[in-house]
Amino acid sequence: MSITVTTWSLEQTSPADLAPAQQPPAAAGVRIVRAEIPGPEFNRFLYTAVGADVAWTDRLGWTVEQWREFLERPGMETWVAYERGTPAGYIELDGQDEGVVEIAYFGLLPAFRGRRIGGHLLTWGTARAWDLAERWAGRPPTKRVWVHTCSKDGPYALDNYRRRGFRVFDTKHDTETETETE
Repeated sequence: MSITVTTWSLEQTSPADLAPAQQPPAAAGVRIVRAEIPGPEFNRFLYTAVGADVAWTDRLGWTVEQWREFLERPGMETWVAYERGTPAGYIELDGQDEGVVEIAYFGLLPAFRGRRIGGHLLTWGTARAWDLAERWAGRPPTKRVWVHTCSKDGPYALDNYRRRGFRVFDTKHDTETETETE
């Protein structure tokens, strides 16, 4: 069986583009913390826990060393949302050349979706993309933050990016063949 997958690439070109989401109520106990020590096992946990039900597969074959190499690059940051001490989701920032930052991965574990954490985490992470150079000596100021999402991601992903001020700059349609499982 074939399906058409639509991929949208979105961007912000100024910190003023960011339209913040409302924060969860203080009673929810949501906090966002940078994982300052690169942890291949922790990032793999976040990747598989968030992406399992939306078919994230491109990093499943990575070795611990591949994860470590990726995470130890200058300008690479992982920010984790916790609800009352429990990991709820994450946003991964990939500082690229010439002041560009990609939101490489972003999402919530299924149990934490629909609780007003996603918009807050995306707001926080996007703001951290804009001030990335303040934490990395020698890095040029951020000029552009971009991300891509596709029709296989969660049903609210594209709208969340748009509500945070991201604009679509490219759309692609690809046909994928799905295999049936018994």
